[in-house]
Amino acid sequence: MVKNLILSLFFLVPLCSLWAQKPDANGYARLLKGQDTLQQLSQNIFAGKGDAGREAAVEQFIPTLVRSLKTPYSFRFPFDSLRTVSILYPKDSSFRIFSWALERETGFYRHYGAIQMNTPDGQLKLFPLFDVSDYTTNTDTIANNKAWYGCLYYNIVQRHYFNQEYYTLFGWDANNPRSQKKLVEMLTFKSGTPVFGGSFFSFAEDSIPKPTRNRFILEYKKESTATLNYNKELDMIVYDHLVSETNEPAKKYTYVSDMDYEGFKWQAGKWVHVNKIFHDAIPLGKGAPVPQPLDQKRKSMTNPKSLEDFQAEDAAKPEKQTKPIKKKP
Repeated sequence: MVKNLILSLFFLVPLCSLWAQKPDANGYARLLKGQDTLQQLSQNIFAGKGDAGREAAVEQFIPTLVRSLKTPYSFRFPFDSLRTVSILYPKDSSFRIFSWALERETGFYRHYGAIQMNTPDGQLKLFPLFDVSDYTTNTDTIANNKAWYGCLYYNIVQRHYFNQEYYTLFGWDANNPRSQKKLVEMLTFKSGTPVFGGSFFSFAEDSIPKPTRNRFILEYKKESTATLNYNKELDMIVYDHLVSETNEPAKKYTYVSDMDYEGFKWQAGKWVHVNKIFHDAIPLGKGAPVPQPLDQKRKSMTNPKSLEDFQAEDAAKPEKQTKPIKKKP
């Protein structure tokens, strides 16, 4: 069985920190020791022998991580040797979010994660994330950390609106042997507790308006690539328009990009859908700025998908385009 892609993200070092206190010498030594153990366990999760071996590694990884995070001011320790664990910080460094995946022999995935808050006294405040995506058919949910739609996060964008912070999360799910997914959802905090999803993805400006979504998901062919990310130059979320290559729209595993782009613009506290971002589609075979497709057979468990891969997929294509569309009033 050809190994599916697993996301491996480098740490995004926070641009600023709310509190400058760091672990003391003893705490730092404990964190280094814990990191060494976590690094080995994370590799076993990634490339362990069979389901039993990888699941056993997860069962050891979680309590080891929690013990390490209990070290005072552990938030300031980057865990930057954990190459198969995504760790993202928002711009305000108020929290960081861990996420990682376990691949089963069947080619299906289960995700794990946690949110660590940046506390003033350095004590641990942690929200474990429980993946329920295998047990629900409704993906358009609003849920807390105990009913998380599991994925590996690869980007986070912060927005401020009416005295509240909104964190837009971009995630990747290798899903199953036939299809993969990318998703974007909003993370907010209500009474200090994380809330995933919400009525933030609006289609009200479409010619035929559709219901607002709590979470936006692209599902597409396993061997294909699709953009779904924030584009800084356009100040928009940009994603590929997908079509079924076999004219079977009910079969998401047949979906591929048709080289057109849609998106969302931030407007009055919501991401509002833009049906067409660029005026002119790129003619096939005319030097479209598409990165070399990932060769999944050569991408192995020891050479996982990196942050640079996502940047190449999700940033390079639209940034080289021109003529952003202007919506009619």
